[in-house]
Amino acid sequence: MWEYSDKVKEHFLNPRNVGVIEDADGVGEVGSISCGDALKLTFKVDENERIVDVKFQTFGCASAIASSSALTEMLKGKTIEEAEKITNDDIANYLGGLPKEKMHCSVMGQEALEKAIACYRGKPLSEKEGEIVCECFGVTDVEIRRALTEHRLSAVEDVTHYIKAGGGCGNCHDRIQELINEVTGQAPSVRTLPPKMTNIQKIRLIEETLEREIKPALKQDGGDIELVDVEGTRVQVKLHGSCSSCSAAQITLKDFVEKKLREFVLPELVVEEV
Repeated sequence: MWEYSDKVKEHFLNPRNVGVIEDADGVGEVGSISCGDALKLTFKVDENERIVDVKFQTFGCASAIASSSALTEMLKGKTIEEAEKITNDDIANYLGGLPKEKMHCSVMGQEALEKAIACYRGKPLSEKEGEIVCECFGVTDVEIRRALTEHRLSAVEDVTHYIKAGGGCGNCHDRIQELINEVTGQAPSVRTLPPKMTNIQKIRLIEETLEREIKPALKQDGGDIELVDVEGTRVQVKLHGSCSSCSAAQITLKDFVEKKLREFVLPELVVEEV
């Protein structure tokens, strides 16, 4: 599925600084378990505003755990002013790089750090500004514009990789594209309709893609997938083996299975687990 650096694997298998500092000076919480990733970051500082202890709790995939562990190691011994300068790219680089589909894990670390520092300064970040664009993951237009500007993104897929927006039902893709056009100055794209195919042809092509592109990768990790039903653009599947109990199952469905089916079958397909 994805190629991970040795350092990512090391921090996933042996995460550093796991836990919670009960009398923490700074606390930052981002994400939610229902969305597949959640992170709580706590730290303690000395009289010189230098971070002397830092811990994390993460619910998520290997990249989320590794990114959180790496962030805590990066923070040790730094002043608050120095910590403020750490970006998600710094976290990814510290780990020897992350797959583009997993960059949102490093972004989650940066956001948790920002909230923890705001908490330390007595100015907790307020409710999210702007309009909610992605209902599935609660991402606003302000957050999308920030990602587009800071990371020079130019495609909906890139936005999903960085902040997960658009990684759920897909209903927000048009709005995300509008924001991309506004920020980058791109001309609105003209969508080319795919050639029509019968439902039988569609099912056959989906089955072929599952067998050729998807199942081999899942089986390497002890998992498997079964096609249950196809209704219009909705593809219902069932995960088996290690995939069925994996906390990152929804990410696998959207970032891998759905992406492959959209690439080889139809770009409008939406994958659902039953």
